[in-house]
Amino acid sequence: MKKIFLAGMLLAGFSKANAQVKEGTIVYERKTNMHKRITDEQMRAMVPEFNTTKHVLLFSDSTSIYKMLPEDEAPDPFDGGGGGRRVVMRMSGADGGELYKNFAESKSIMQTDLGAKTYIIEDSLRQQKWKLTDGTKKISGYNCRKAITKQMMRTGGVRMITSTNGNTTKTDSSKASQPQEADVTAWYAEDIVSPVGPENNGGLPGVILQLDINNGEIVYTATEIKKEVNRKEIKAPSKGKKVSREEFGKLQQEMINNMQNGGRVMRFGN
Repeated sequence: MKKIFLAGMLLAGFSKANAQVKEGTIVYERKTNMHKRITDEQMRAMVPEFNTTKHVLLFSDSTSIYKMLPEDEAPDPFDGGGGGRRVVMRMSGADGGELYKNFAESKSIMQTDLGAKTYIIEDSLRQQKWKLTDGTKKISGYNCRKAITKQMMRTGGVRMITSTNGNTTKTDSSKASQPQEADVTAWYAEDIVSPVGPENNGGLPGVILQLDINNGEIVYTATEIKKEVNRKEIKAPSKGKKVSREEFGKLQQEMINNMQNGGRVMRFGN
């Protein structure tokens, strides 16, 4: 009887291990609440409350790549006639480029555009200090567990500068963008065994299927999950000028300063 029971336990354990997914393709919807960063009512009226983009994560047991999906045509919310195309406000970083990770080598390679130039930023994988909790919920058919942490992010930082007939008007809707600590909640699926997640987030005992940053300011949700992936597409980007993260940050700030001094810019700091 004991042998039968033991055999049953081994079979159940084998079935569970066999059911675990170690590679796949996930499409995320990223929803950013723009109004959480804007206090000026006039500016709020000019900006849609939510900015939504789609991203895809391809992963194997040792590598992954995350990139933005092309925008679909949609009515421009600023166009009263309903024509035109949707205005998309993108953050800097992996949004418009690609983020490759190699877990065996503990490194990441990000390809991103700044102005007319393309840059390659190599770095070590970011380590996040997660606290695992007892919270559970189902996302896209997968049972997920809850984990929490904190991370630094730039809040505020929304600034509009207009120039008319040589006269410049500056409007600040909030204080200058400053790094502040934000709450982060992740829901990860233990049946998808990979430490990946949207953008630079990960390091959990399963893939992150939903991520909430700063209490709803930025929310990623997995909308499509496939258990297969084309491994040939998971390759490190190589086109672009190689710079360090510090050098890229300086280039970003220089471009922002030039835009602010030369005309009109609306910036949404992350």
